[in-house]
Amino acid sequence: MACTLDLVGDRWTLLVVRDLILGKTRFEEFLGSPEGIATNILSSRLRLLADLGYITAEKAAGDRRRIHYNLTKKGEKLGKLLRGITKWGLKNLPETKLQRTVKEENG
Repeated sequence: MACTLDLVGDRWTLLVVRDLILGKTRFEEFLGSPEGIATNILSSRLRLLADLGYITAEKAAGDRRRIHYNLTKKGEKLGKLLRGITKWGLKNLPETKLQRTVKEENG
């Protein structure tokens, strides 16, 4: 359990993975999340997740300065764990509610 918590036990890593599951792929989209992650923390968490093989970081075809982040197969397995945590929260914490996905917000 301690090894797992070393990765997912910090709020910001969990929220970045949550945002990836919800369809966010760009740095600016992660910054727009309501929790207000700082740019240096976001950069650190994205780098950590990429270094560990949970996400990919690919330059956009039209703008090589823009990077798109996506979950790998390994990251999708982490997403399953987070979905379980979310279900538990919805069932056991009355103030918990679901966020809309990026896809739902854009149409």
